[in-house]
Amino acid sequence: MANELAAHCVVSGVAEGEVIASSQSISFWGGVDPATGLINDPRHELFGQSIAGKVLVFPFGKGSSTGSLMILELVRVNKAPAAMINIKTEPILATGPIVCKHFYGKEIPIVTMEKSLFDTLKSGQYAKVNASLGRVIVRD
Repeated sequence: MANELAAHCVVSGVAEGEVIASSQSISFWGGVDPATGLINDPRHELFGQSIAGKVLVFPFGKGSSTGSLMILELVRVNKAPAAMINIKTEPILATGPIVCKHFYGKEIPIVTMEKSLFDTLKSGQYAKVNASLGRVIVRD
């Protein structure tokens, strides 16, 4: 069964993949290995898991402006998430996907959604993110 969830476009595009969800914020600088796409922060609940090709669900980002550079590197080595879903997206988090579209022609759509909808997303689901239309279709 599929559910269609309303979302707000931050970075346009369409992508789909398996959901990997966290209730914790993510820092791309120091929290994600840019060579492998693995969460490498041992304090993070997703430690050791890959974000490559996944719909990465996390409430908000944290960290420095170099996080956007880590997203560019993840795209360059084909280890970036397919899309991102947040409750709040900081401008610096959106910068990486915006720039990678121009550098590499790769879209990483980002959407935000209300917390009540965000909380329904679980790892292992499959999601299609259409940021341009503000919709996320989720299948269990």
